[in-house]
Amino acid sequence: MSSALPSDLEKEGQTVVYRDESYGDGDGSVTSGSKIALPEDGKREGTRLKKELEARHVSMIAIGGSLGTGLLIGTGSSLASAGPVSILISYSFVGLLVYTVMSCLGEMAAFIPLDGFTSYATRYCDPALGFAVGYSYLFKYFIVTPNQLTAGAMVMQYWVSRDRVNPGVWITIFLVAIILINTVGVRFFGEFEFWLSSVKVLVMLGLIILLFVIMLGGGPSHDRTGFRYWKDPGAFKPYTGIEGSKGKFVSFASVFALALFAYTGTELCGIVAAEARNPRKSVPRAIKLTLYRIVVFYVVTIILLGMTVAYNDPLLLRAKKMSTSAAASPFVVAIVNAQIPILPHIFNSCVLVFVFSACNSDLYVASRTLYGLAIDRKAPQIFAKTNRWGVPYNALIVSILFCLLAYMNVASGSAQVFNYFVNVVSIFGLLSWISILITYIRFEKAVRVQFGDKSALSYTAPMQPWSAYVCLGFCILIGLIKNYTVFLGDTFDYKTFISGYIGIPVFFICYVGYKVIMRTKLIAPENVDLHTFKAAIDAEEEEGKVHDKEREEQLRNQKFTPGWFYDRFLGWIF
Repeated sequence: MSSALPSDLEKEGQTVVYRDESYGDGDGSVTSGSKIALPEDGKREGTRLKKELEARHVSMIAIGGSLGTGLLIGTGSSLASAGPVSILISYSFVGLLVYTVMSCLGEMAAFIPLDGFTSYATRYCDPALGFAVGYSYLFKYFIVTPNQLTAGAMVMQYWVSRDRVNPGVWITIFLVAIILINTVGVRFFGEFEFWLSSVKVLVMLGLIILLFVIMLGGGPSHDRTGFRYWKDPGAFKPYTGIEGSKGKFVSFASVFALALFAYTGTELCGIVAAEARNPRKSVPRAIKLTLYRIVVFYVVTIILLGMTVAYNDPLLLRAKKMSTSAAASPFVVAIVNAQIPILPHIFNSCVLVFVFSACNSDLYVASRTLYGLAIDRKAPQIFAKTNRWGVPYNALIVSILFCLLAYMNVASGSAQVFNYFVNVVSIFGLLSWISILITYIRFEKAVRVQFGDKSALSYTAPMQPWSAYVCLGFCILIGLIKNYTVFLGDTFDYKTFISGYIGIPVFFICYVGYKVIMRTKLIAPENVDLHTFKAAIDAEEEEGKVHDKEREEQLRNQKFTPGWFYDRFLGWIF
């Protein structure tokens, strides 16, 4: 069942009636609560998702969405380009921006979870913004999914060269697998992603321990590095051709684009909220845990990486030129320098898990984004149709067709396309963050105007509203400077310039075009709809509280069981 629920409860909370034509298909009754009966009308039932994701699914998808090749591979290019302290500052700062964006999104999703960013922007800000962010986000995932399939084929080339097995074979295998997972329903998808993301978390924890041991000289080489590389060759690397402090600042500013790509995907919980049970509990929990995970998996990892690998290490410089596999990872450089055998092959297997998980979740988001546009009347209604498992099959088919772009990697030398795709994905991802912040600012103002304060909200983002304005300003700044290095040097790299900034004109064309054609206006705070679907979500929240009390009582009476151990000790990680 979608989170797009009717608001008017009748018969003491037992019946819900659709009263908003823009979010439903007419008048029809459904039973409220977490087990909501769909309307008997085949058309209405055929356009609803299923609310089958548990809190643990939402939480792990949120962190799993940001643990990918951007962290395992992209940090190598960042380190080689700017030095250890530069990437520590840039990744930490972008992480802070990400947490702010996630908190803003979490407040809206916990209040009334909708079918994607287009629905939030349309309802709380301006339908034109909903159209622009919806299609920008859709373009991002139409591109990033084949991009990840290409990465998967490159990972396999670490073991089997493209001369022996054509990359198209691996692309086909991965594509068939993710199609099957996305076809059988969100419950299976959520469970599969939960375990894949759990493996990713364990891998990152293992890498942190490994780097810490290597730093202290615990590897076979017994070379205790400590903070050696922060002094020699240095904490900041000057940009090629620019000496001194100016060159160091240029390098520092240039790595924000790579940091941006590393975090992209964290906002997935805003999409999966539409299929989550009791979102007012699961979404805030996922948001709160994001801060701790950013600190552990990004900040701590990058500190240790900068202490075990020098930015001028010959192996790192060679890895920077490699394709996406263990050979391109700075972590493998640390492993090789510590003279640890076999481990690079194990690490490549871990990279493969990361890439496959990213492929799987990216295809899911692409289909749900197109579905959200259709539900919001901004795409043909054929894409709003779902099967009996709640899967928007037409939207999924179109998303699969775009996956065929990955076969460009079959041609020799086309790996450069991967880098251009990364550039395009980064700007579309940043534009979606900017849109989320703008939408939240309007939502927050509407809540204060209509309710007087935010006491009625189950979750409130910290340090608001000023942190949203500050974050918005920095996101816009990063978007403008993310590829400014193309203007440096003797030649103008027009391909990088186009791929790095093409998202901006596309976004504004979508926004202005829709605004002019549909004649939409910015919604005044007092006219923002804060009531449709709220009553049903309130009822689901109350039912969730009863369920939580029953579970707490059960765990109290059954101590030291697997459920008790997970709830008390592992829940904050998994």
